[in-house]
Amino acid sequence: MDERLLTERLVGYDTSASAGLRAAGGFVKGWLESHGIDAWERDHDGLPVLLATIGPEDPAVPTVILHGHLDVVPGHPDQFTPERDGDRLYGRGTYDMKGGLSAMLCAFRDCAAEMRDLGARSPMAGVRVQLVVVPDEESEQVDRRSTDALVKDGTLRGDFAITGEPTELQIGVQAKGVLAVRLAVHGVSAHGSTPWLGDNAALKAFDVFRRIETLPFSRQSSDLYDRPSINLARIHGGDAFNMVPDRCEITVDIRFVPGQDPMEILRQIRAIPDVEVLKFLERAPAIVSRSNPFVVALRDAVAGTGEGAGMAVGRDGASDAFAFLEAGIPAVEFGPSGNGHHGPEEWVSVESLARYRRALVAFVRSIPAAVGAEPVGGPAAPRP
Repeated sequence: MDERLLTERLVGYDTSASAGLRAAGGFVKGWLESHGIDAWERDHDGLPVLLATIGPEDPAVPTVILHGHLDVVPGHPDQFTPERDGDRLYGRGTYDMKGGLSAMLCAFRDCAAEMRDLGARSPMAGVRVQLVVVPDEESEQVDRRSTDALVKDGTLRGDFAITGEPTELQIGVQAKGVLAVRLAVHGVSAHGSTPWLGDNAALKAFDVFRRIETLPFSRQSSDLYDRPSINLARIHGGDAFNMVPDRCEITVDIRFVPGQDPMEILRQIRAIPDVEVLKFLERAPAIVSRSNPFVVALRDAVAGTGEGAGMAVGRDGASDAFAFLEAGIPAVEFGPSGNGHHGPEEWVSVESLARYRRALVAFVRSIPAAVGAEPVGGPAAPRP
């Protein structure tokens, strides 16, 4: 089964729900074991996390973590039946990120086979690779995600991590920070037949959002980003159809650029009249040096697959890479090409899946020569 067929198989599972996640997790575990790879499962909030490790247990060799997620955002029923149109494979999760995960699984299998068949004659004899497949990267429970838990308890430790989010075969060395803010906008209630006697908080809430879009922080930039991203994610207000709402809550998703202070952004928001900050969640930007030896080795491996790949780029969205970076493990986003993630026409390039698989194998093969025998980060974790 190649990376395309494996993608099609995984897309057939509706992994926006727990039943589909458990079924898909069982399939992936069985697929790995059918190729002679010992995989084990760990429960996280009732969902399966899959882990597998290949390479020597020697803590002196570099350890690389390959990270992917099985879960997807909800889709229409027909999106879970993959369809191919030329180089494009359509379906929920093809791009984010069952395509990348499938190619990563195939690359992991390729590395395991080379280590087994060539032994000490393989350049891979001097590297350890840990695979982790999580079920909750898309979850809104950002403070309870499995990747954070695995890193914090020492299950995932290494010198470099790749999370297979789609990047057009570029290397995401930066990601914007996250500031999610829930706001209450206050007005004055009145009868619905005389709205001019009140102050409609729902209408004011939309004006508040437009005001946030024009605050000073919204015009700042960095070396890889033109500006922050600002999205009105939720809006809720009103108690009855015949009342002018006196309170409206909105959630604003702000992705700020490296160098910006999220507390200063909050200060600017709090200065808007009749606005109350109810709750906020903040995550720092993800930043990895472009001269990191693992990044350089990955760039060279990707460049070897063809033109138009391997450049270091900034990513607008956040990912589980942050969990590794917070623990001092350099981590990048790197995945195949496509478009439409979280949308009705999601697709992945079949050709890019093959390139992605080859690039990962070439990267693992190059690591001992590129970074030497001394580990750059923390020691490798033993199997749980």
